[in-house]
Amino acid sequence: MIGLTFKTFVAGVVLVAAVSNAEAEDLKKVKIGIGTQVINLTYPWLTMPEALGWWREEGLDVTVIPVSGSLQATQLLATGSIDFAEMNTSAIIQANVSNGIPVRVVMVNTVLDWSIVSLAGGPVKEPGDLKGKTIGVLSLASSGTALLKAYLVKNGLDPDRDITIVATGAGAPALQALNSNRVQALMFWASMNVSFENQGAKLNYFYLDDWRHMPDFSLAALQSKIDADPELVKKIALGVAKGSAFAFGSPDCVRKVQWANFPQTKPSGAPTEATAIAWDTNSLKASMVSMKAAFDAGGGKLWGATSAGNMDLVQQFMLQTKQIDKTIPPSTYLISNPDFWQSANDFDADAVKKIAESCSGQ
Repeated sequence: MIGLTFKTFVAGVVLVAAVSNAEAEDLKKVKIGIGTQVINLTYPWLTMPEALGWWREEGLDVTVIPVSGSLQATQLLATGSIDFAEMNTSAIIQANVSNGIPVRVVMVNTVLDWSIVSLAGGPVKEPGDLKGKTIGVLSLASSGTALLKAYLVKNGLDPDRDITIVATGAGAPALQALNSNRVQALMFWASMNVSFENQGAKLNYFYLDDWRHMPDFSLAALQSKIDADPELVKKIALGVAKGSAFAFGSPDCVRKVQWANFPQTKPSGAPTEATAIAWDTNSLKASMVSMKAAFDAGGGKLWGATSAGNMDLVQQFMLQTKQIDKTIPPSTYLISNPDFWQSANDFDADAVKKIAESCSGQ
């Protein structure tokens, strides 16, 4: 589908959904779990190759499913319920160090883009103002909780005595907790914080600069899966890389393809179509900033690439924050084939971008 015009490409998207049962039976079934409740357009590296049929072209019938978080993703990988998982690098490190589960990074897709946010007109205007306040997190077991505590310590606060941490869940309940002053700050990732802004919140942001250089949301697999079917791993990674390149060809085309193929993910509650477009555009932009930072941290040439040194940044941070009690060679966390990311990016990136660009204004 890479060499086609956009009109043919649109027709192809429709045809992908109409593949005969007989053909579907010939495809290798693959399940990818992603640690989020809603798979919206902020994950183009997973939604675009599914929607545009790139994995089907490789003989794969891929289903991307939401899971409750990285912990559940680890459990599902370990039991063989899913083949791949999109999960936080902190969970990958914990799986290896604390539980002896050989989870490996296949493709790094974002950096650590979490932030503490407070209402611009509220009582928290600088880090010291967090003392005595209540801060909302997704759940007490989320990776954001550990990040929050690290930020507080770095700024001279005791997370066990100076603040109260409560679970708010994500989305509307979290924003309601902030707007009603039940919490005075929230701790979430970039696209979630932007969703709060889409709803009219004016926010202050607080984070450690080091976070923006640490690999975070990554496609992962068990070492046994990598050993048993390296060609499958390569094909999945190829789709991830294409999806990333496609997004940077035209974010608006990502939106159009997302809405056409996954209409249930279109923003609900928007008063107008233009507002819905603006909301999703803002959310995708935030995700792409993080994607670009991960791309640059991996050398700026290959989607998904990272290094043992980058993984060690996360590992050392986790050791300092007592999320793990020891370290292991950081190369352990990575797929071992040194040419893997080169092969995962073995496609015509310019052609992919041109297809995306031709979508604009259609």
